[in-house]
Amino acid sequence: MPTALLGRAAELARIDALLAAARAGRSGALVLRGEAGIGKTALLEYAAAAGLPTVRGAGIESEAELPFAALHLLVRGADLGALPPRQRAALDGAFGLAEPDPADRMLIGLAVLSLLAEEAADGPLLCLVDDAHRLDRATAETLLFAARRLDAEGVALIFATRAGDDDFPAPGLPELPVGALPPEVAAALLDAGHTGLAPAVRYRALVESAGNPLALLELPALLTAETPGAAPDQPLPQRLRQAFHGQVARLPAATRTLLLVAAAAAAADLGTVLRAAAALRVGPEELTPAERAGLVRTGTAGVVFRHPLLRSAVYQGAPLPERLAAHRALADAATGPENADIRAWHLAAAATGPDEAVAAALADTAERARRRSGYHGAVAAYERAAALSVDDAARARRLLPAAETAAEAGLLDLARRCADRAAAVAAPDPATLARLDVVRGLAEFGAGRPAAAHRLLLGAAAGSEPARAARILIQAVHPAWYLGDPEITAVAAAFAALPLPEGDPVAPIAGYVLPALRTTGTVDLRDAAATARRLGADSPRDLVQLCGAGLVVGQDEQVGELAAALIAECREQGRIALLPPLLFFLAESELFGGNPAEAAVAGAEGLRIAEDAGLGQWVSQHQAFRAYLAALTGDEAECLAAVAEVGGALAPGATWADAALGVLELGLGRVAGALHRLTALTAGPVRHHVAAVRALPDVVEAAVRLGEPERAGDAVERLAEWARRGGQPWVAALEQRCRALRTGDERHFRAALELGPRPLEQARTRLLYGEWLRRAKRKTEARAQLEPAAQAFERAGATPWAARARTELAALGGGAAPAAGPGPVARLTPQELQIVRLAARGLSNRDIAAQLFLSPRTVGHHLYKAYPKLGVAARGELAGLPLQAG
Repeated sequence: MPTALLGRAAELARIDALLAAARAGRSGALVLRGEAGIGKTALLEYAAAAGLPTVRGAGIESEAELPFAALHLLVRGADLGALPPRQRAALDGAFGLAEPDPADRMLIGLAVLSLLAEEAADGPLLCLVDDAHRLDRATAETLLFAARRLDAEGVALIFATRAGDDDFPAPGLPELPVGALPPEVAAALLDAGHTGLAPAVRYRALVESAGNPLALLELPALLTAETPGAAPDQPLPQRLRQAFHGQVARLPAATRTLLLVAAAAAAADLGTVLRAAAALRVGPEELTPAERAGLVRTGTAGVVFRHPLLRSAVYQGAPLPERLAAHRALADAATGPENADIRAWHLAAAATGPDEAVAAALADTAERARRRSGYHGAVAAYERAAALSVDDAARARRLLPAAETAAEAGLLDLARRCADRAAAVAAPDPATLARLDVVRGLAEFGAGRPAAAHRLLLGAAAGSEPARAARILIQAVHPAWYLGDPEITAVAAAFAALPLPEGDPVAPIAGYVLPALRTTGTVDLRDAAATARRLGADSPRDLVQLCGAGLVVGQDEQVGELAAALIAECREQGRIALLPPLLFFLAESELFGGNPAEAAVAGAEGLRIAEDAGLGQWVSQHQAFRAYLAALTGDEAECLAAVAEVGGALAPGATWADAALGVLELGLGRVAGALHRLTALTAGPVRHHVAAVRALPDVVEAAVRLGEPERAGDAVERLAEWARRGGQPWVAALEQRCRALRTGDERHFRAALELGPRPLEQARTRLLYGEWLRRAKRKTEARAQLEPAAQAFERAGATPWAARARTELAALGGGAAPAAGPGPVARLTPQELQIVRLAARGLSNRDIAAQLFLSPRTVGHHLYKAYPKLGVAARGELAGLPLQAG
């Protein structure tokens, strides 16, 4: 075992297991997290020595603001021609090789997943990423998206990063903390690397290194040169830089200059480094002393430092004038349009005061980064451009797009800070102030302050020209919805007062959404969507809100149709970020229509994509919906586990989570608890939300079963008002069922069954009617209601309700029809069912992978797992199978 790996048996075993899985065709990812010098790079080298084909990348501090810079280095040499066209276009756009694709940045992550899968087509592949905390954010997000979707490709992906969680957040990926060496191992490593140390130096090295392997190897030389007994007054990383700087200081001056250029150049090729050094009158031969000292090596990757702290020591230890000269030389050497961005950053690093030319170059860099979905880099470039601007007006002009870009990326705290700075440095004109208030409004809403968001967005709309104001008011709908009818009315009034130009595509959207949210709308959803499309709305983005509003008025079937169509458009266009909300609306539609198994398929995909993409709002919503589906099945552990992931009482999914807990209590017969939870939900501040309104029949049932029907009066009247305004027969059926429960009038039960074609709701009505009939001693009629109810519940997997129906049947005597066993489709996971359905339609693995944002190898893996569950041996047999869920 190499000396650097002493004491790392547990870490090596973990890496060995990951590599063994890759050899067996299973993918996996691992994040090594530890302080500087702790041995993460040595562990990466151990993995690389295992003999698997390997691709490598690393984060470099000076390129952290260049979007996709690290990704470009990682995948250079890969065959991009093997990618599906939209993925190839997205990756080319990210690298500046073509006009940016309009698809969102997650499609770039899918392209990287596809590249890794292609590279692993003939055997396992190892991908190593060192210094992940220094990756540009666009690369980090892309690699994390790909890592979370690895499955059956045979790829092992290992990241090495610093110890802080904020350095490289990687939720959802397994982590391996790399800690300090035990004292006895640290002593062995020190003695192996340094013989003949004075006892006092040896003791200090062991104490100050605190088990850090790099410190054990590098500190003794520094300690030997120091005054005996001197106490360190710097943290360990700075002490290590000091140790490295001591080694650099012994080199010739020309060599130090060339190393400084290399340190400032980051990942620039060797030719660029040498051209810049030549401008400072230093030739390539000056690298030789540094190479002989083992400080650097050269190759196709340029000048590679022995350790990132050595690069930092070279750069930070150089006098400021020399650093500025190095950056100017590198800017001059970065010729050609392809190097415009790195040239702008070097010019900025060399600037000592305001410089309008450099500020303009950085603003151009920011705009290119924004078009390539490199939002973090764009904001950084805009901010630096503002700092270099020569007057307040120019600073404000550049901080405004910084704020808007940050908001577009979901960096709401940063967006707010940029907006506040823009307003502070110059008195904005009304149009600019309105744009800044939009950013502030979005930030306030993201921080959980809908009232402030509502006020700011209404004010921004008032200060904008009509077409822009219309879009701002559509954004204001969301916070208004959280506040209640007065705020929704205010948005509607502001919209009505707009002199919109003829044919504005937002008009039919607002004309549907605003009345719907005030429960006064009777506009047909299909007509609103068709009109908006005809007028040029951005579909699917502009039409997403129609789905949410449609559920408010109860046009569930139309919502399902529209959501499915928009989901297909998203898959075709690669707009992955829109899928979680659309899949959520589709899942709700399926559930309300009586198809919880289909709802689970949509919900599972929505949750997976939301987690992969880091879309916290939709992770919360989908986890809450997962909890509700678990409550229907009576799976208390699953329900509570999902609720724990929702994010608390103020989270976006809190309403559905409360509904889930109420239904769980009701299904398990804990009626008092159910009534308490459901009453709080339906009578509280979110009483108008979809989950709360749909819980009104549960409130009535719980109150009546508890013997307190008077507590259900408001719920019945709200259902009646909803049925009157919306004109939906199934809502009228719920009202009739609830009136039957409160009054005991059988005619209402019969009316409910005649009006309500939805299978689950009809089954609940039959159960309640059957219970009423059994208590009335009308056994035959009770059986006629309870048997189909039990069967419907069993088909839907609603175990508590099925058990309740069968208990009633048992009380009638004479036996009951046997329970229906689950069909073969019920044994498939939601993802397997999606894949099987697409394969049954004749799609290839590559086509399915493109639709579901997986790799073809993963698709094949899931198909082969599904075949025995379905009782088939080959793909051709799928077309004849009934593949409906539930």
